[in-house]
Amino acid sequence: MPKPSQCTLTTGAPAPLPGLYSQAVRAGNMLYTSGSVGMTPEGQMVQGTVADRTRQVIANLEAILKASGMGLENVVKANIYLSHLSRDFDAVNEVYKELMPEPKPARTCVGVAELPAGGTDVEIEFVAYDGN
Repeated sequence: MPKPSQCTLTTGAPAPLPGLYSQAVRAGNMLYTSGSVGMTPEGQMVQGTVADRTRQVIANLEAILKASGMGLENVVKANIYLSHLSRDFDAVNEVYKELMPEPKPARTCVGVAELPAGGTDVEIEFVAYDGN
């Protein structure tokens, strides 16, 4: 297994908490993003619906992918965490179907008791593959 070789940092997504994690880490052809929430790159939580925050999450992750020379088409696995699974599952799915290209990545979606960032209701992380 290749050792992590590069951490990603872009101003196109919220900055990671200093000393705790990277926005993403590359290991060989694989890129592993940290979980992203519906904050703007300036650190403000998006107001509105879970769909609005999901759009921001995917935009954040897309900026991280672009900073690593990839795009949404490189995503092979998505993990979605919802603090209100039964309430928000359909709304998040609609945004996900709209924004994620075909073929859709493998995916897990789980309900959690609480998410760590400012009372948010959705967090997503990606694993991406660059075949170059």
